[in-house]
Amino acid sequence: MTGNNENDQRLDQRPARHRRDKAVQRRRVLIGGGTVALAGGLAAAGFASADTSTTTTDASTSTETSTTTVTTDASASATSSVCTLTAEVTEGPYSLDGALIREDIREEKEGVEVQYTFTVVDQDNDCAPLADALVELWHCDALGEYSGFVGKNGHTEDDDGTFLRGGVLTDSDGAASIVSIWPGHYVSRAVHVHMRVHTDVTLADGTYTGGTLVHTGQLFFDADLNEEVQATSPYSDNTTAETSLGDDTIYDDGGAASGLLTLTALGSDVSDGYTATLTVGVSTS
Repeated sequence: MTGNNENDQRLDQRPARHRRDKAVQRRRVLIGGGTVALAGGLAAAGFASADTSTTTTDASTSTETSTTTVTTDASASATSSVCTLTAEVTEGPYSLDGALIREDIREEKEGVEVQYTFTVVDQDNDCAPLADALVELWHCDALGEYSGFVGKNGHTEDDDGTFLRGGVLTDSDGAASIVSIWPGHYVSRAVHVHMRVHTDVTLADGTYTGGTLVHTGQLFFDADLNEEVQATSPYSDNTTAETSLGDDTIYDDGGAASGLLTLTALGSDVSDGYTATLTVGVSTS
């Protein structure tokens, strides 16, 4: 970002370690037979298929949001024989080390609640659920500002360096749940969330040390639902230009395999919030 504008790809001047090798951005692997046995552990999170198509019910002109779900089709079920590695992309310029271990990362930030549930699976172990992996998220607030970097999107607010950042360990089923808000937007990027998955971390004093980074990715939101959210307060106070999902420089229209979340409304109004689910395929080797 130059001045008050940020471009996660072109203007990131941080060291090269923050870039992901293009050769592994769209890795795919076909697993035969054994994936069927994972139905119980993966069904809740919407298993990602390489041939997945994403659909949505248009709720922009009705009150039927309570039944609006953005889902993958039947070919993306847990009984599919296709195991997909989630796309590896840049972590961007706003990452920080030492995330707090916590399920609720909102702190005092206002916005539409999002209840995330991820199922992390290991491609190198026949896509078995990956237990005790740290799933870490961070994203901007409703005004497009990141903690630790407030002011980059042109707004003045308190900056404690920790809001909308944190992570939790997966359970024995590979599941991890985190509560946050729907992100705002900033110039040059569509609305998104950053994610890292670590293995073998050591927990101490409410944070973590060590471990191995096995996934760096980004999460994306259905364009129609995002338009509704961004039109509400406090998002509407952000007057910076917004980039559409179709014009984003990171998202490649790959659906769940590229980090597109499955969203389900928690009520009849946008302000009631959403659940967001995704199966995250990682490689531990």
